[in-house]
Amino acid sequence: MYATKLTLLMTAIVLYVAGSTFWFFWQVPELLSTGTDPTLVAAFAGTVAWMLLTFGFIIHIIKTARPTAGGRR
Repeated sequence: MYATKLTLLMTAIVLYVAGSTFWFFWQVPELLSTGTDPTLVAAFAGTVAWMLLTFGFIIHIIKTARPTAGGRR
């Protein structure tokens, strides 16, 4: 069971880092260099989506590590 969780966590981290690298070093500069309104909106929306994904990933890791952290008894 431990190996499965570790594999899933490592896969998620690799995909997250790859997606972040793709977004911030390839797509965003291209969108910002174009400079039209639709591309600027797409750059903003993609960055907001990345921030939400990051927040959700952090919350998932915290909830997985301490599943009873939010419960009051």
